[in-house]
Amino acid sequence: MQVPLLDLPRQYAAIREEALAAVSAVLDTQLVCNGPAVRAFEDAAAAYCGAAYALGVSSGTDALLMSLMALEIGTRQPACREGRACDGRDEVILPAFTFFGTAGSVWRAGARPVFVDIDPETYNLHPAAVQAAVTERTRAILPVHLYGQMADMDAILDIAGRHDLPVIEDAAQAIGAEYGGKRAGSFGTTAAFSFYPTKNLGAMGDAGLITTNHIALDEKLQKLRNHGQSRTYIHDYVGGNFRMDSIQAAVLTVKLAKLEGWTETRRANAARLNELLAGCPGVSTPVERPGRRHIYHQYVLRAERRDELQAHLKRRGVASGVYYPLGLHMQECFGGLGYKEGDLPETEKACGEVLALPVHPDLTAEQLEHVAGCIREFYGA
Repeated sequence: MQVPLLDLPRQYAAIREEALAAVSAVLDTQLVCNGPAVRAFEDAAAAYCGAAYALGVSSGTDALLMSLMALEIGTRQPACREGRACDGRDEVILPAFTFFGTAGSVWRAGARPVFVDIDPETYNLHPAAVQAAVTERTRAILPVHLYGQMADMDAILDIAGRHDLPVIEDAAQAIGAEYGGKRAGSFGTTAAFSFYPTKNLGAMGDAGLITTNHIALDEKLQKLRNHGQSRTYIHDYVGGNFRMDSIQAAVLTVKLAKLEGWTETRRANAARLNELLAGCPGVSTPVERPGRRHIYHQYVLRAERRDELQAHLKRRGVASGVYYPLGLHMQECFGGLGYKEGDLPETEKACGEVLALPVHPDLTAEQLEHVAGCIREFYGA
């Protein structure tokens, strides 16, 4: 039996007629770049996330970069305490266990990524590690809601409030995730979402979103999205071409109407995998903290002999993925930051143990049983 990690052709087949009609409507207007379809999607997305404002942009990575630009992080040369080394960069605290775009955006903005360790159960920023990393150069905290479960926002916002720091939510994997009844994208100063095709809400190419509850930031971000223009050929800032294509917005609007159903199916699939793997030696199933709604962008096990298990699953037709095999603090491009092996032990341990299994909403009951059966077979359960 073949079990794909994601089945995008099957998802598309179910929405094909609606998607084509939405795209055709945009093409008929020829308002194909940041047009009315983008405004419609922004309104729907803001309502879904519980945020006052939403801004469609070119990608999730650009959503992070624009957030940093709007907050003017990385653009100054802060003074350093006497006797303390300083490379002149603003600092942004973030996890090392995440997709590269999170840290890459901080670096591109001209700031210094300050990597801290994770909670071993949720894989998200550990609040105590965040507090320990705050310095006089810290300009922002950037929590990542990894795999679809939100970080400990009460603790993070408390730290941010005590140090007067903005919080930028990396919600690239977490649209629809909840913490205390509020959704990702409604907590931070800004939040960044990705609609890369493999996401729970995926476009037909690259696209992203920024949410905020601050009108002044929304107005600034609107300018930054289009080369900093306030009106045609009049530029208040140096921005960029971060516009969302209207075709992507049209497809995303169609998909957004299906998202809750897809999410609940993912959650049901995750619950079924938990049942099927209960008591299996060698693996630990995902932890969903009380008061949170995990949307299972990824269903991630901790597995002994992870690489051997992955090879076994491949032989049995089951696709899987490792997100992520190397912490960002150990990436060659960040070698100059001075991190070394052992600095972030929970991150490094997770890199050697995590394995994502199929959890997408197009799985059948038989496929879920096959996945779990193959794992139990490997561990002799």
